[in-house]
Amino acid sequence: MPATPAWPPASTPRVFVEQPLAMGAAIRLDGGAAHYLVSVMRLKAGDPVLLFDDASGEWLALAREVRKRDCTLEITEHRRVRETVPDLWLCVAPIRKGRIDWVAEKACELGVARLVPVLTQRTIVDRLNTDRLRAHMIEAAEQCGRTALPELAEPVKLAALLRHWPAERALFFADETGGAPAAQAMRAHAGPAAILIGPEGGFTPDEREAIRNVAAARGITLGPRILRAETAAAAASALWMAAAGDW
Repeated sequence: MPATPAWPPASTPRVFVEQPLAMGAAIRLDGGAAHYLVSVMRLKAGDPVLLFDDASGEWLALAREVRKRDCTLEITEHRRVRETVPDLWLCVAPIRKGRIDWVAEKACELGVARLVPVLTQRTIVDRLNTDRLRAHMIEAAEQCGRTALPELAEPVKLAALLRHWPAERALFFADETGGAPAAQAMRAHAGPAAILIGPEGGFTPDEREAIRNVAAARGITLGPRILRAETAAAAASALWMAAAGDW
């Protein structure tokens, strides 16, 4: 007896939409999403599409009308609620284009709740395209089956970030002058947390002193090797997830 084919098929495209989703709703897509479905995935009437909106979870929809530049989908099934997101912020100094895009992508894949670009004295990027960063996070969520996106904060100066730091949130900062082993420090402090990664040139002495003056700050080391900023961001996030039991 032949096996029943999986439904929806594993090849079903998955798309993020800004509008709220609900059972029976008709969703019209145009722009980039429609181009991807119609021109790249060759969507036809009756084909399934998975949708998520960063609020209500994942839904199955069927294509009802497919045109050259837009398509209309009808939602037929609620498949999953929005996933629970670990309470971790990743605060990172912007680095060069391509590398900061990679950080945004991996922050989404790893389950970071909030990505905060932090402007420091040695930050070499004076403009940050937050729309592009969000697009990279959306693409990562679409490909990795996530139902939640990290919140993307507006860039903030380090002094302002520290001035208003919430006392209940541990602040693990990668300190190139030394600190506690990251995994050990993270296991010792359960609850809301953030990771602070400096720019390619590191924090200045004045910045390091200002960070240490925050009661919630914990200096950490990421091992004996020198890591690039984007590698440090991903490695520290992975260590925190493991310590928090998310992995």
